[in-house]
Amino acid sequence: MTLLVPFDDSALAAAALKRACEFSACRDEAVVALTVVPDDRSFAEERGWIGADEAYRPDDLCRQFERRVKAVDDAVTFRCERPGESEDATATTTDDVTRTVREVAAELDVSVLFVGSENAGRVSSPLTSVGDPLSSDARYDVHIVRHAE
Repeated sequence: MTLLVPFDDSALAAAALKRACEFSACRDEAVVALTVVPDDRSFAEERGWIGADEAYRPDDLCRQFERRVKAVDDAVTFRCERPGESEDATATTTDDVTRTVREVAAELDVSVLFVGSENAGRVSSPLTSVGDPLSSDARYDVHIVRHAE
């Protein structure tokens, strides 16, 4: 089985990755860090991945995220995915990211999903959080990291 960490380079995602690595040592399970890079420049800008004057190069972002993941733990497997076309015409970029994480989780037969989110699991969730819909999936346990320290 596998431990999956959606990784967006935020402090909470890095904390979730560290906790997954610690947990992995006890369970002897592989850790996979997953970055989902949509074809949406504004999504990248909003998250501070690129500046307003920078070119949007998803492949460069994938390499950047991989370096940051490997700096936490070189044994972590890194995956970078680009969401496919959604069948739902009303799907947002966040929906596409969530769908991609769920697809990878199913493919890898994930036992625990480690999510770094201030908002996951709360009654009131912001529209931009992928944590809430991921935390409601019953196919795997969810470890929610709400504090970076």
